Amino acid sequence: MTPEDIAALFTRSTGEFAFARWGRPIAPVAFGVDDTTLVTLKDALQAVSALSGQDLAELDPELGVNQMWFFLRDWSELAEVRDLDRMIPDLAPLIERLQEAGANQYRIFRFDENGAIRAAFVFLRMDGELSALPAEVLCLSQAVQTILLWSDRAFADRSPLALAGGVTILRPEVGALIRAAHDPVLPAYSNDPTHALRLYARMNRAQ
Repeated sequence: MTPEDIAALFTRSTGEFAFARWGRPIAPVAFGVDDTTLVTLKDALQAVSALSGQDLAELDPELGVNQMWFFLRDWSELAEVRDLDRMIPDLAPLIERLQEAGANQYRIFRFDENGAIRAAFVFLRMDGELSALPAEVLCLSQAVQTILLWSDRAFADRSPLALAGGVTILRPEVGALIRAAHDPVLPAYSNDPTHALRLYARMNRAQ
């Protein structure tokens, strides 16, 4: 990856650069999946968390859980989730926008006073496209996209995953970037595009 490639992964379609990583251990919970898929999701989260040096936890001392996964068939199901509108105040308009757009996935992040990721909500509408993916591919891809605040355009043209000997793996350069992004020397948040240069330097130092 070049510095420009890295910057593009954190530059939103509106032009702003925004980088953030988790500032606390991740305490996930999932709704709408069977036990087999739950194990697959946990394995994916553990793999990505280990890569980043971030820990998985049973509970967040402040929030209880700080990463919530929702697997559903229709966006309208979100309106039936108890107290979700308290965590996401604009839930009703969001549901309407997702329905109108025909979206099959959406992620919302919350941040602490330092700009680090404090919580995340992952919504997956299991339409024909997502349902056709093997569970391990879907879970690993989503785990990668939730470990950092990526651009809304990141991975639109190329998946963060690849096949190696018939096995789905994380693309090595994406893994190296995730590892570099969690270097404790770097800030947990930056809106300065030159941060891409610092990430690039850390990636090359690790090689």
